[in-house]
Order: sequence, then C-alpha cells, then structure tokens
Amino acid sequence: MLLAQTAFETRMLLRNGEQLLLTVVIPTVLLVLFSAVDVVAVEGPGKRVDFLAPGLLALAVMSTAFTGQAIATGFERRYGVLKRLGASPLPRWTLLTAKTGCVLVTEVLQVALLSVIALALGWSPHGNPLAVAALLVLGTAAFSGLGLLMAGTLKAEATLAAANLVFILLLLAGGVIVPLGKFPGAVRSVLELLPISALSDGLRSVLQHGAGVPWSDLGILAGWAVLGLAAAARFFRWE
Repeated sequence: MLLAQTAFETRMLLRNGEQLLLTVVIPTVLLVLFSAVDVVAVEGPGKRVDFLAPGLLALAVMSTAFTGQAIATGFERRYGVLKRLGASPLPRWTLLTAKTGCVLVTEVLQVALLSVIALALGWSPHGNPLAVAALLVLGTAAFSGLGLLMAGTLKAEATLAAANLVFILLLLAGGVIVPLGKFPGAVRSVLELLPISALSDGLRSVLQHGAGVPWSDLGILAGWAVLGLAAAARFFRWE
C-alpha cells in the first residue's frame, strides 16, 4: 500500500504543471540566468556557479518539501480528499509517509537535473557526499514539517498565498542567491537561523569550500525538523 500510494502521489505531482514550474523550471532558470549574468555579487573562490549551485539545490528542496507539499496538501484537505483517504483501509501514517516518499523521489530528480546543468556550466563540487546527503535529508524533514503544519491549520487559499510568499521571501533573504554577508549584522544573525539559510550555507560549505561536516547547520536543521514535525503532528486537522 505504501509503495502504491507513493507512486500515485509522485505521478500526480509530475502531471501538475504548476508544481513542475515551482520545483523544476524556476530553480533551473535561476541557475542558468545568474550563472551567466553578473547581477549579484557572489562570495568565495571559483566561478559564479560554484556559489549558486548549492543555494539552488537548497531552493529545490524547499520548493518541493515546503511550498509544493503545503499547497497540494492544503487543497486535498479542502476538497475532502484527506478525510476520505483517512476513512479508507489506507492507514493515516501510510498516507503521510507516502507524501514524504513522493517528496524524496522528486528531490532526487531535482538534484540530478540541477547537478547535470551546473556541471555543464563549469561547476566543480567538493566535499563529503555523506555530509551533503545528511543536509538534504534534514532539510527535507524541516521543510516537510513546516509545510504540513501550514497545510493542516490554514485554509487552502491562505496556504497558497502564504506558501508562495514565504518562497519568495526566503529566495531573496535566505542566502540562496544573495550572500548573507550583504545584509546588516543584526539582520544576518537572525537570517542565519532560518532553515533555508542553514541548508544553503551548509551545502555551500561542503560543496564549494570542501569543509567537513557542518555541525552547526545540521543542528539548526534538526531543530526545525523536530519543531515542525511535532507541531504538524499536534495541530494538523484532517478536515
């Protein structure tokens, strides 16, 4: 049942043009555009793509695990899909696990696509792949918890507006394209605690600078994951 529901959720996502725009097209366009055009100043050695690729991998995770999942789940809740599935032989934990599996499958496709494009643009990644995997998994957990919390507590229309607004704000202020060093010190200290900042900074530390395990970034992501998933489990409403 779990595998069948995961496959169904993945097919539904891949058939949704709006979701594909959010999860695939936008990160790809941003990667190609900002790698080729000197619009914003980047930090660190190497080419522009070396700075941009880790941040856009983080954006891809956020777009799928948070924005896309929040919007899709919010409207499923509004139309009574979750209520009907909850009353079916499919256990609720299976449904939520299948949604997580769909997110992971989609992220694998995103990471593969963005990595191929970045390599074609001259990206030279470094570092430990296990550290990268840990960052991506914890980032997924953190954004999934926050996305489910939003979808399970707000109305679908409010979720749609809020999720897209958060996506835009974190794109601009989460260290994805604009380095956090460009912000004032007091503001930067707050932004560094955001999950998108921790994920993009951790990926950049490993992939661009070849650093070891970024424990501080992993700790921030773990904290957001625990809080988000616990709050979603406590306050999620099925109808």
